[in-house]
Amino acid sequence: MKRLLWAGTAAALVMSAGSGVVLAQSGSSSSASSPFSGWFGGTDGNEASPVDIDIQIGGTDEDILPLVRNTSLLISAQSEGRVTGQDILAAARGDYARILGVLYDQGYFSGLIDIKLDGVEAAQIAPLDAPRIVRKVQVSVDPGPRFRYSRAEIGPLAPGTDLPGDYRAGGVARTGDMTTAATRSVTRWREVGHAKAAVGDDQIIADHAANTIDSRIALAPGPSLTFGKLSIRGYDRMSERRLRKIAGFPEGQRFDPEKLEDVRKRLRRSGVFSTITLSEADYVGPDNTLDVDLLVVEQKLRRIGGGFEFSNTEGLALTGYWMHRNLLGGGERLRVDAGITDIGAKDSGQDYNLGVRIDRPATITADTTGYVEAIVTDEQEEDYDQKTGTFGLGFTYQPSDEFIADIGLQFRALRVDDESGRSNFRLFALPMSVTSDQRDDKTDAKQGYWLYGSVTPFFGLQDETGSGAQVISEGRKYYSFGADDKFTLAGRARLGTVIGPDIDQVPRDYLFYSGGGGTVRGHSYESLGVEVIPGETGPVKTGGMSIVTLTAEARVQVREKIGLALFADAGRVWEEEAFSGDSGWQAGAGAGIRYKTPIGPLRFDIATPVGGGDGDSGGIQVYIGLGQAF
Repeated sequence: MKRLLWAGTAAALVMSAGSGVVLAQSGSSSSASSPFSGWFGGTDGNEASPVDIDIQIGGTDEDILPLVRNTSLLISAQSEGRVTGQDILAAARGDYARILGVLYDQGYFSGLIDIKLDGVEAAQIAPLDAPRIVRKVQVSVDPGPRFRYSRAEIGPLAPGTDLPGDYRAGGVARTGDMTTAATRSVTRWREVGHAKAAVGDDQIIADHAANTIDSRIALAPGPSLTFGKLSIRGYDRMSERRLRKIAGFPEGQRFDPEKLEDVRKRLRRSGVFSTITLSEADYVGPDNTLDVDLLVVEQKLRRIGGGFEFSNTEGLALTGYWMHRNLLGGGERLRVDAGITDIGAKDSGQDYNLGVRIDRPATITADTTGYVEAIVTDEQEEDYDQKTGTFGLGFTYQPSDEFIADIGLQFRALRVDDESGRSNFRLFALPMSVTSDQRDDKTDAKQGYWLYGSVTPFFGLQDETGSGAQVISEGRKYYSFGADDKFTLAGRARLGTVIGPDIDQVPRDYLFYSGGGGTVRGHSYESLGVEVIPGETGPVKTGGMSIVTLTAEARVQVREKIGLALFADAGRVWEEEAFSGDSGWQAGAGAGIRYKTPIGPLRFDIATPVGGGDGDSGGIQVYIGLGQAF
């Protein structure tokens, strides 16, 4: 026998199936009981619950049982302790439709469903006649035969449409595949400019005698459209002219939903708005144009934040910032950063830094932010004291959330005091960097990778300062496996070198040290460098001209909020550029605990040296911070 499952926009889920009746979504009628063979399942009751729930699935398809259990309102009610008679009856009546949906999505269109509460079919119990207590729930499902497509047609299709593999004659007829085929087809038409594409008509007919489905879906692509006008509402302090420049709305270009998403991302990255809503017009405008409405809600003007990190050798580090959004009404952002580090450090004094930066979005292009910054630092390390002042301007290009490119021009002044005396450096620098961030989570990555590369040419303005370039590259990779990505393997490699001048003509903060939380845990901060520059009592310890550091971590989530980590770090520093000359190395290893918070995991690591170093890096090192180590 044949039955129309749905046609047009209606989607009735009622059909005849042999001698039984498959339930409608309302769950208002019940199936006839029938003998079953090949049952599997069993009693999965909660021992602390007064209700015993027994789910039995007929046939040989073992995939259905876990799907039924995952969708069942009865199982949810039991696990949440909602076990009054009224609760169980309501859940049972809802489960008819939910189980039916599971069967349809697995290609079973003539199934039989029985749900009995203490022996009485749930669908026959009126809602107002719910029993006071239910002791035994018996769920019996006979999927019946699996249906296949006798015909699976959809069209017209846009070029490049990717249909589900089983949506074809002879394939398993799943409702999910039909829905996916229609959704992907409409989405693809929109991607090539047909913004009003929709499903024009569809007919899905079941032949119960042949156990087949005849599926025909007709698409209505509509005309190819271009973006029309952008209307804006909701702004207050923001200049409309600047808001349009930041949005970069592609008026006159062919419609593309990705371009609308780009508009949303640009506005979000500006930091000015808490809510951004883009709505396509319901009508097609003159000359096949599509107008768009933008509704924004502005954020509060000011924000304050901070962070911390602790090491038993490097002491406590405190950082904080104050930010003013929309400083001049054009989306400008003023940010003041300050930090005190090495508080209570064993071998060095306290370090200070203060920075002021103004960013202006949509400078030159919608994806380019211009900035001006000034930074001063005062570092009192074991081997040197250094004061720096940097003034710079630059541009950040960010066409997507995953890619950032930056170029700047800086004037820098440094004063370094060490055993060789006082050195003054004056230079212009042209820092350039590119970052590709393909991680699934910025603070606790499970999958993906992160790549960074920078080149900083510098030009000395006096004899003490040479000219050359600092080159740095870094890569991070994450791979997770197991249930819910329980296990994560993470690796990081970093390389750096300075080319051009002699080591004594290089600003000290362009040189490379190893040791500490950012390089090799277990060894003291900046404990590994080189001794090349002559001093009053012998060679002075400085950073090296080249470095390589490697880090590997194995992380496991043992509870919902608690994780463990094992890690090993290694680093090597060379005296000369291009990883040449004499070198030293060090390695460390340790373990840590992670506690999930809404803003990232709280990290507690303990590490110890396992090789190399300068002979003065022994003992246990402790590191506490917010976020994974990398």
